Amino acid sequence: MPPLFVLVHSPAVGPSTWRAVAEELTSTGYQVLVPSLLHIGDGAPPFWPRVVAAVQDGLRRVPADRAVTLVAHSNAGLFLPVISSGLVQPVTGSVFVDAALPARTGPTPVAPPQVLASLRAMAVDGRLPRWTDWWDEADLAPLFPDPQVRRTVVDEQPALPLSYYEQHLPVHAGWDDHPCSYLQFSPAYDDLAAEARARGWTVAQLPGAHLHQTVDPSGTARHLVALATAT
Repeated sequence: MPPLFVLVHSPAVGPSTWRAVAEELTSTGYQVLVPSLLHIGDGAPPFWPRVVAAVQDGLRRVPADRAVTLVAHSNAGLFLPVISSGLVQPVTGSVFVDAALPARTGPTPVAPPQVLASLRAMAVDGRLPRWTDWWDEADLAPLFPDPQVRRTVVDEQPALPLSYYEQHLPVHAGWDDHPCSYLQFSPAYDDLAAEARARGWTVAQLPGAHLHQTVDPSGTARHLVALATAT
């Protein structure tokens, strides 16, 4: 049976970043789910159990024996160990897309110290600006294929609390006991793609900016299928 793709968006943006890819995959016969993580920053930490609960809720009608392939973009990559351990469905593949990598084992910080220092300087009353407000226009404009997609992504994204980035995520030994792979878009993720190779994972490249799945959904979908079915 073809894989059921679970497309996990970065908590800094929203599910619309995966919408066009989901449509491409669905049009070619694959089952796809895009859980929403838009409200995981509500309330007090820890936040990672809400990420797991949101994905569990998205899969609540999926049979327990249905195998799934997890696909995580950007910061969502850090959550794949806790997501996979929280699902009743078997995870038969994980694909990291221009994504941060969890530790091989042990707690993983959501933001490294140098990034966290910059975020603390931006926070107002413990809450950060929306992710797209972190960047200059010259950096932001190339991320989107057109003004409509940009408006959708900008309008739905949450303003996360600083404490979201201050958390450490648990990583259990053996979380990567299934095939893992990496799809790189942007040069900023060169080191992480190299680390994925060092872990023995398959690494593919689809050159573009960090939200390239919104620019080239068909190319992204083809790469996801190739990576998922090669594992």
